Amino acid sequence: MASSLLPVLESLPLPPPAVDSGTDEAARLRDSHGRAITDLRLSVTDRCNYRCVYCRTGNEGAQFSELPLTDYARMLRLFVSLGIEKVRFTGGEPLLRQGLLELVRETARLRSPFTDAPLDLALTTNGHLLAPLARPLREAGLSRVTVSMDAVDPATFARITRVPNGFARVQEGIRAAQEAGLGPVKLNCVLLRGFNDDQIEAFADFSRREGVIVRFIEFMPLEEDRAWTPATVVPLAEIVARLNAVRPLVALPALHASETARRFTFDDGLGEIGIIAPVSQPFCGHCSRVRLTADGMVRTCLFSQSDHDLAGRMRRGEDDAELRRWIRRTIQLKEARHHIGEPGFQQPSRSMVHIGG
Repeated sequence: MASSLLPVLESLPLPPPAVDSGTDEAARLRDSHGRAITDLRLSVTDRCNYRCVYCRTGNEGAQFSELPLTDYARMLRLFVSLGIEKVRFTGGEPLLRQGLLELVRETARLRSPFTDAPLDLALTTNGHLLAPLARPLREAGLSRVTVSMDAVDPATFARITRVPNGFARVQEGIRAAQEAGLGPVKLNCVLLRGFNDDQIEAFADFSRREGVIVRFIEFMPLEEDRAWTPATVVPLAEIVARLNAVRPLVALPALHASETARRFTFDDGLGEIGIIAPVSQPFCGHCSRVRLTADGMVRTCLFSQSDHDLAGRMRRGEDDAELRRWIRRTIQLKEARHHIGEPGFQQPSRSMVHIGG
């Protein structure tokens, strides 16, 4: 385990009290389209112990890019000073990263200068290593956990992940997270037509039986093989129709304005299903996210064609005030929307495993 990062954090200069990081609403981080940027996804590694077919090639193609944890701590401090309220640790597989618990612990000490409220800290994992780490993560300050899980049938699960006997490990991790207080646990299932779309009804039963939130995600063109086609997408309307055949669905209200999932329960109140439909029903208009890759690049959209090198500026010795001004300028470049399915659409410059889930 890495030594405490607290002395490093405390040694960094505090945000100036005036214009650069003021506490008035106008000083919050916003893009040129008027969207408040409050959610940061930080990839702490692009390593992964799974090779899911919709993400990775059959060969080892990862770049294996990681920064010192103290660099991530400084980046987090900068973004929180500008109004970030939610941080999600991602990968690759973030639980592979040594020192993650300490980074979570030190991040939990930060507070929003606009609300003086603690941060909402979440983590996305494939769940394989989660069981022994769930309680330590909760004690370190993690609020919630999302598990990427694309089948509830063990054989289908192994075919997707290309990891034998992984299903039991993931199920153990889900239950450990629930017991540790990291709930309600969310399960993210990326649906591919002809591959795992036969799991929709089984996932509904799993949600009702295990007390987890299942979220179906339309397949997006983010895989290394560049094999995405519109025909592989299982759209929201089809998912809703099939779930309604299980039991009648009841729509649930959005939890916040930037909610990405359409939320449902069943007519008896058991189970919760979310459907994230960036292909058939884009939600770019209220996007509140920005991403940091494992090598310290700011990405303003999943489908950006360029990266913005925050780590490089840190290495060149820019101080926090300079970096905050640069971050503000960079966020102004945030795209209005993606263009999936439109003529001339280009897949992003990196695949999902290198961007951060």
